[in-house]
Amino acid sequence: MHTTARLRRVIWWPFQGAGRPVAFLATGVLIQLAVLVVMGLPWIVLVPETWAATLLAVLVPLAAVVWAGPSLTEAQRGRFRTRLGVHIPLPYEGPRPSLPVWLRSPAARRQLGYHLLFGPLLTLAAVFVLLMWAAAAVAASIYGWIWLVPPESRLGQAGYTVLAAYITVAGIALLCAASWLSRALARLDTRTATLRLGPSREEQLARRVEDLAESRAGLVDAVDAERRRIERDLHDGAQLRLVALAVNLGLARATLGDLPEDARRVIDEAHREAKEAMEELNDLVRGLHPAVLEDRGLDAAISGIAARAPLPVGVTVNLPSRPAPAVEAVAYFTVSEALTNVVKHARASRAEVTVECFGATLVLVVGDDGVGGAEPADGTGLSGLAKRVASVDGRLSVDSPVGGPTVLTVELPCVP
Repeated sequence: MHTTARLRRVIWWPFQGAGRPVAFLATGVLIQLAVLVVMGLPWIVLVPETWAATLLAVLVPLAAVVWAGPSLTEAQRGRFRTRLGVHIPLPYEGPRPSLPVWLRSPAARRQLGYHLLFGPLLTLAAVFVLLMWAAAAVAASIYGWIWLVPPESRLGQAGYTVLAAYITVAGIALLCAASWLSRALARLDTRTATLRLGPSREEQLARRVEDLAESRAGLVDAVDAERRRIERDLHDGAQLRLVALAVNLGLARATLGDLPEDARRVIDEAHREAKEAMEELNDLVRGLHPAVLEDRGLDAAISGIAARAPLPVGVTVNLPSRPAPAVEAVAYFTVSEALTNVVKHARASRAEVTVECFGATLVLVVGDDGVGGAEPADGTGLSGLAKRVASVDGRLSVDSPVGGPTVLTVELPCVP
């Protein structure tokens, strides 16, 4: 039983996977035959005997193929999808463009090249392979055909048995060759159609860049929304609980006058810890997403940062409208981090923050009169700041010669 199964696998091994390519090639021959009928019909109808009739017999079929180009492309894409499971992407996005628009596109030239040149050549090769299959099948089954010959004719040919054996072996070899050729031709047609019927490599890269830009924008918006949610939950939950705890401890300290000194000391310590926790939580909430930024915009939020800074900070904000929330958040945190770096490293006596919108670009400038020498590669927080700015397609530049001053410039998309 196992020997029979192995023998069957050995016999059928050359033909495994050949069924779908053969059906694929046959379908392509039918589609190309329809194109051939369309192109040859004017020669039959017009019977060109003059130059005008010959010109019409040439131009009419070409015009018909050009007009039917998008439909032929859809038919070929369907053939690849149903027969081979190969999906050739559309060379355009959205609905099918009109014929004049399609004719002006590079995709039209590629598709017409396939329908008028590569398709016919591949179809000729497919016809040759299919005829090879037919001849090989007839040769491999020669013994079956011999029995259709009358017995007296068969017996009169003494060497027919040896000749039939040679023909059978040749037919089996031809079947193996036809199977290999079918798969090879299907692969060649697939590569050709992918290059001609689908988008070009440049179009695929451009489409990929657009998809990545959209997904990155969606990720940035999702992260910003999650940060807002965390800020809201902390503000409405933990922060209110800490406020209530601090109030209760303050009331206990004020109203319970007969407590022992140790208990009063514990209440005082707990009250002080609760107030410090409130301050730390306020700083954390402000670092996640300050409520003033969402409620009153970038001007008020940056003014709040400047008011809390330990050095004088001038603020100038001139925006015709509020930018997108993600861009607004990046601008806020850029100013916050830049002023933190000024306080920690610059040894400056004053800083200036300017935010303006020039066309579609929001320009944010943070300058100080410190010692300078700031470099993004020195680990001063500027490298992380550059990554945050790049997350919304922004650009950061630093001009900080040794001895100062330092000017940090950020360009962000100013979209509402």
